[in-house]
Amino acid sequence: AMSPYGQPPQRPYHSMPQATPPTQQITNQMSAMNIGGYGRFSDTLFPCTFFLSDEMYSFCTPPNPIQSPQSPTSSAAPQPFQMSPPTPMGHAPLSPQGPQLPPLSACPPMAASPPVGVPPMVMPNCQPGSPLMGGGGFQPQAGPQGFPQQPGNRGLIVLQNFKCHCKYSLSSSLSVALAVGSYGGQVPGSQMAGPPAGAFPGAFPGGAAQMAGPPQKKLDPDSIPNCVKYHFDWGQVPPFVTTSFSVQDQGNASPRFMRCTTYSFPCTSDLAKQCQVPLATIIKPLASVPKNETPLYIVNHGEAGPIRCNRCKAYMCPFMLFIDGGRRYQCGFCNCVNEVPVQYFQHLDHMGRRLDMYERPELSLGSYEFTATLDYCKNNKPPNPPAYIFVIDVSYNNIKSGLVKLICDELKTLLDQLPKEEGAEGSAIKVGFVTYNKILHFYNVKSALAQPQMMVVSDVAEMFVPLLDGFLVNFQESRAVINNLLEQIPDMFSDTNESETVFAPVIQAGVEALKAAECSGKLFIFHSSLPMAEAPGKLKNRDDRKLVNTEKEKTLFQAQRGIYEQLTKECVNQGCCVDLFLFPNQYVDLATMADVPAHTGGSVYKYSNFQVQVDGQHFLSDLRQDVKKSIGFDAMMRVRTSTGFRATDFYGAIYMNNTTDVEMAAVDCEKAVTVEFKHDDTLSEDVGALIQCALLYTSISGQRRLRVHNLSLACSSQLSDLYKSCETDALINFFAKSAYHAMLAQPVKVVREILVKQTAHMLACYRKNCASPSAASQLILPDAMKVFPVYMNSLLKTPALVGSAELSTDDRAFHRLSVMAMGVEESQVLFYPRLIPVHSMDVASEAVPSAVRCSEERLSDTGAFLLENGQCIFLWLGQACPPDIIQNFFNVPSLSSLPELDNGHSKKLHSIICAISQQRSSSTKMVIVKQKDRSEMLFRQHLVEDKGLYGGASYMDFLCYVHREIRQLLT
Repeated sequence: AMSPYGQPPQRPYHSMPQATPPTQQITNQMSAMNIGGYGRFSDTLFPCTFFLSDEMYSFCTPPNPIQSPQSPTSSAAPQPFQMSPPTPMGHAPLSPQGPQLPPLSACPPMAASPPVGVPPMVMPNCQPGSPLMGGGGFQPQAGPQGFPQQPGNRGLIVLQNFKCHCKYSLSSSLSVALAVGSYGGQVPGSQMAGPPAGAFPGAFPGGAAQMAGPPQKKLDPDSIPNCVKYHFDWGQVPPFVTTSFSVQDQGNASPRFMRCTTYSFPCTSDLAKQCQVPLATIIKPLASVPKNETPLYIVNHGEAGPIRCNRCKAYMCPFMLFIDGGRRYQCGFCNCVNEVPVQYFQHLDHMGRRLDMYERPELSLGSYEFTATLDYCKNNKPPNPPAYIFVIDVSYNNIKSGLVKLICDELKTLLDQLPKEEGAEGSAIKVGFVTYNKILHFYNVKSALAQPQMMVVSDVAEMFVPLLDGFLVNFQESRAVINNLLEQIPDMFSDTNESETVFAPVIQAGVEALKAAECSGKLFIFHSSLPMAEAPGKLKNRDDRKLVNTEKEKTLFQAQRGIYEQLTKECVNQGCCVDLFLFPNQYVDLATMADVPAHTGGSVYKYSNFQVQVDGQHFLSDLRQDVKKSIGFDAMMRVRTSTGFRATDFYGAIYMNNTTDVEMAAVDCEKAVTVEFKHDDTLSEDVGALIQCALLYTSISGQRRLRVHNLSLACSSQLSDLYKSCETDALINFFAKSAYHAMLAQPVKVVREILVKQTAHMLACYRKNCASPSAASQLILPDAMKVFPVYMNSLLKTPALVGSAELSTDDRAFHRLSVMAMGVEESQVLFYPRLIPVHSMDVASEAVPSAVRCSEERLSDTGAFLLENGQCIFLWLGQACPPDIIQNFFNVPSLSSLPELDNGHSKKLHSIICAISQQRSSSTKMVIVKQKDRSEMLFRQHLVEDKGLYGGASYMDFLCYVHREIRQLLT
């Protein structure tokens, strides 16, 4: 018997089937199935519960008018605020050329229709101590066990220590209607007309445009929306990614698995084109689930396999409507009526629900897994457990730096922590070892051997694996032989003078080894230099910074084709993921070397000018996390949608061989796929929009599984509903990935211009169609997009888009590839880092101090600040930092003593850094920066509200420029 799930209510279903059951049955079933998506039925909008602390609040999107019978358990009065959660998706089509940003000419003119009768989305002045949501938006009601009483209402949220855990403090007084003046003459507080020429390369054609009129009074920076003090109505979207929350699945997948750019889709393509807000979802199909949440249930239907719609092949889910006494069901995605298999039949109750609804995860939950049958396996054979192959570059630089010894010493203990299934005694993953420079060395580590055996392959043009038995082994069985090998490798190559290396043959060898073993797996490649040895895949130095800001700049980010393109296909077909650890001292053509990892679900780690003493722990932390994280192999994902819209474009560490199948040699708990949707028909406000993500993969134990995530969204014919339910963090993730994809085909300058124009167009459409009439001098922003401009300005100043010859080409390519696989949590903090004043922290408290705005104006000579963006941590120390702070942090009397330290710091500071690191998917290295030192330049480039060091406007200047663009669009 299956344990209860807390009786998750059902979700609203699609239109009635052609073979209509008795009227009373439909009435009962419709009223009972209060499983609404993001606002699909008036009394059931968000079947997912969020717990954010000790109290519980309910949220709801404004109900859509629909003539549906009331649930016997719900009152006829409007329900309190309710919420529906996003869920991951399945399969959908993609254009052969891949997603592209819309051309400038694609921006349609502003609609001439009169403004909708909606009040302007201007932030109210929130008085300190005022109710969290104001206006009675949050009204906790007493209920059993401290939960609010909510007849028929499914969207519950509990807030814990909201101000501590939430991304934004809610106590500021702030208005979004900014008096930015009429832009006469000078930008407020600036000596230049418009944004400074060249400060925003490519974004402002013609440099600084003159704007006539008298100078305006200076804008108070504290009056403009910011990411630190931001009040938002939670009734429309899930909790912020920076909020600590727990989720109870009640029919829609958790936002940990999927987040949407908006939770209310426009009903028509005309509305979508008019507002130009992208309709997209960011999916993390294997996202980690906290220990306090229920892990996904695994459903086994035996040899019959999962139940699917005969027409669209959607998997059984809460969106299916059972009719005809339970003998048939109507698909919620294509409306096809299917026969229920005999072995799956169950009677319906008096409400029209299956009697076993709460006993079957696929009928009551938004996310679950199926055990796949042999039909889902290659060659109709069950897969073997995967293998990890460690491939070490033993050329002169790596031996001399101590890197090879560091890797070998770490692997002795790390291999004990290979990932394993829950409850399993040990890992089923096999391991193998290869070393290389100009030639490759394979090792036989069979448990029966007294000593490991080396076999050399010098003909790298025709790569093959010289042994089968003994190369891939179980670590526990061959522990003694493997430890012996790891002891010997540094000594075997200690006298090497070989500095040239190969690269493509290394990947080829790994693929061939996995083919021979008939399994999927992962290659861990540790490499340090441009592969210039005579071999397939030899690369040349093509780092030409004269191409920056020219039509040919895009070639710097395009991988060299040929063998690497072929290797990508072979890796994907075999389920061979490639993780690349790079230790370069100079240019290595990262755009090409990282191309295979970028299309096989792999990761790239880069440690420039690596020194064991300085960077060793950072590298080892990354390696440990990479080896231990949960992962699935030989994966294929499909996103299915209900009628009226479809998935068109996909971004991520993926491979697309056609327009619908997302192929990944491997997918881990950190990888996210961003999917864009387009209309192909009109959507119904009554029915809503349904999305199903189905991921077929091989688990680390070698079991073939199907993971399914389901999501229902509201649809509206009012643009105001769309803007109310936008999520800025998801929007900027989409814009970053679409821009980084487009820069492979278009000049970077053009991509920047498109981003700025689309930003202005989205906000102008809101102003024209949703906001109340107001003075032209006011900048009116949607409540849910108040801080979107600061994120967009930060995106435009990232290394990939800034267009500066001062930046390393490899660094720009590395940044671009890193973002392409990021989820919303990672991209949010990357584009707006946290700046934490640690000098004011309470030593007695374990809480991390509240962040301040990411600007130089917030720094003080007497302060100490931590800045973190998920990839690095800086500790900035003011030149007048009091001795007692230095003493508390480092146990030394003054700043002058810091160079003698070995990064030692106080327990309190250490606890803050650990708390930050635990929130991030990768390890971070801390760098101590003293005010006015040369190293301060690295720190200041992350102060995203200021003018960019390598070009790019300040947040204030960008906001003024966008306002000017909006006014031009509206005149």
